[in-house]
Amino acid sequence: MAIKRQEPETCILMGNHEEVMLKVLDGDDKAVRFFCRVGGRETILSYGIDIDRYNAADFHELADMLRAAVPDGHRLFMKAFEDILVIGDYAFVHAGIRPLVPLDQQCGSDLRWIREPFLDHSAAHAKIVVHGHTITEEVEMRQNRIGIDTGAYATGRLSALALEGSKRWIVST
Repeated sequence: MAIKRQEPETCILMGNHEEVMLKVLDGDDKAVRFFCRVGGRETILSYGIDIDRYNAADFHELADMLRAAVPDGHRLFMKAFEDILVIGDYAFVHAGIRPLVPLDQQCGSDLRWIREPFLDHSAAHAKIVVHGHTITEEVEMRQNRIGIDTGAYATGRLSALALEGSKRWIVST
């Protein structure tokens, strides 16, 4: 949020985890169970909810706790995230695109959740798609896509793609 305030042109992509959190915040108690499986526990605790209260709560109570703890500004901030960012020869998305569908007609849920048929599609897309969502051992550079998710939460290895003109390189920790 601080970066966006300082650099308003900064684009932040909507991911599947943010989508699920927003569903919980918007009243979908069914989404809480899944949210807790994909990092929601850590997110809920990061908002100052006590671990003992978390452990004693059922999913409905967890949803209520999260709704009470998350400031409206955080919710509005996440709702403003972008589904896709197109710059030059690249399209940046969270998960991927539906092959053969024009970029301006992509479905938001595909951009945040898709794996197949995107990952195995070998023909060119309108742009080179830069994505995460699917963990690979190393950054995966193909002619039509670049997968940059090396599973930092599990592997401790964070990877990024740097682009300048026609040059591309990987930065990893």
